[in-house]
Amino acid sequence: MAVRSRRTVFYLALVIVTTLVFTGAYNLGMAVWEGRPQPLYRSLEVVIQSFTTTGYGEDAPWTTLQMNLLAVVMQLAGIGLILTAVDVFAVPWLRGALTPSAPEALRDHANHVIVCGHTPRTEAFIDELVARDRDYVLVEPDAEAAADLHEAGYSVIHGDPESTEVLENAALSSALAVVADIADDTNASIVLSAHDADPDVRVITLVENASLARYHRAAGAAAVLSPRQLLGESLATEVPTAVSTVVDEGVTIAEDFELVELSVQPGSDLGGQTFAEAGLRDRFGVNVLGAWYGGDFVTPVEPTHEIEPGARLLVAGETAGVASLAEATASVIHALTPQEIVLAGYGDSGQAAYRPLAETGSNLTVVDIESKPAVDHVGDARDPAVLREAGIGEASAILLTLADDTTAIFATLIARDLNPDIRIVVRANQEENVQQLYRAGADYVQSLATVSGRMLASTVLEAEEALAYDKQVSIVQLPAAGLAERTLASAGVRTRTGCTVVAVIRDDEALTEIDPDTFEFAAHDEVVVAGTDEDIARFDRQFRS
Repeated sequence: MAVRSRRTVFYLALVIVTTLVFTGAYNLGMAVWEGRPQPLYRSLEVVIQSFTTTGYGEDAPWTTLQMNLLAVVMQLAGIGLILTAVDVFAVPWLRGALTPSAPEALRDHANHVIVCGHTPRTEAFIDELVARDRDYVLVEPDAEAAADLHEAGYSVIHGDPESTEVLENAALSSALAVVADIADDTNASIVLSAHDADPDVRVITLVENASLARYHRAAGAAAVLSPRQLLGESLATEVPTAVSTVVDEGVTIAEDFELVELSVQPGSDLGGQTFAEAGLRDRFGVNVLGAWYGGDFVTPVEPTHEIEPGARLLVAGETAGVASLAEATASVIHALTPQEIVLAGYGDSGQAAYRPLAETGSNLTVVDIESKPAVDHVGDARDPAVLREAGIGEASAILLTLADDTTAIFATLIARDLNPDIRIVVRANQEENVQQLYRAGADYVQSLATVSGRMLASTVLEAEEALAYDKQVSIVQLPAAGLAERTLASAGVRTRTGCTVVAVIRDDEALTEIDPDTFEFAAHDEVVVAGTDEDIARFDRQFRS
């Protein structure tokens, strides 16, 4: 039952019970205190007259103190019921009359994405779509929530996403794909409904419980995403281990040419230098596409920017040059013994992180609020005693994959206090809490909502994106007929869009040696560009044709 319906039922029940109680009390009072017995219906009439402020008929005035006090209480009760009625009936009616309701159909869309369920994950996905100038229709089953989203400027319709009629109202027949992110069982039902309306439509679902993914596939889902698992695996790569490779696995553009992300370790040769002083292009033959400083991604980097220890560089170049740069960014002192790592939170993300970390030979200590297989210490990660018992004082890193961001923030503060030198890697459930976690002392934070949005964008837009980078910058391949017979310098690509051209695809060959002043583009060239979502959208608008 809807909240408004429940409130109406409770209010009517309150009116009936209050009326009956006062009718009985008044009838008894008239007989005992006033000495004027009367039928119950007469007492009911007086109570209703009092509640509606229309008077007391022939019974007033009363001669006893008790009856006068009863009359005062009835008057106050009547006023309370009237005020409550205003809140239950008048306020919602006025709000509905003054607030525009969401439409129930948007059939004029084409090649759009239908998004079922408004969650932080789909909100991040919608941001990705907007950045790429892609249309979408959000299907929201709650009328009030749909009205609020409509008023906020979302392309939304009100209806049940499990209904084929509602999906058809969202122009399902011309949609690029359907994305379902409500409950695991509801998502499977949406897949079936979508295929009832259009057997050829692609449906992508998200699952909280990864073990249920096979049922979504059985229902016909084209892809089933488990963001918590992917995030756990991604976070595991941020934890330094004794046997981890020096060069991260990159995105291969062409043979012997890669895109990789490298961490500048404390004590490295490059730490403390500016990019101009380091001369990475001249020394290693690589291009720096951007750098992460804490939670902020900077692109392009200025020559005066300092290469700080702990910064993460996104670079493109030949494999040999990348390997040489990786050696220069690595710490002078390399640990030769297995690392001590604390993993706090053993849910889906924690278990996904555990597997790759265990394969490195590191000594893992698992902390969770519940007893589970592989959990070494049962307790709250916010309890200093629990973390001390888990060996945080000797650990080189702690990975926090906790269910609640408030808990993660407090656990980060405690971990940093107990071991100032430890590397703290944290999962954030909400994007708005990322900066708080950095301020609390985290070294690296990934947002579940952001990663989910990027996963969805990469999956849904697979026909457009050849490459995707799972951080705050994307690497995409796009047509660029607008650059024909022009150079990068003359077109002002970086100045106008903020993007960096990494490679040119010409006749299925990747060209990576691109001189900004002399290399001219051909009409049928495609380009691999790096930049933020907004930068890439600007590039696409200006140079696609």
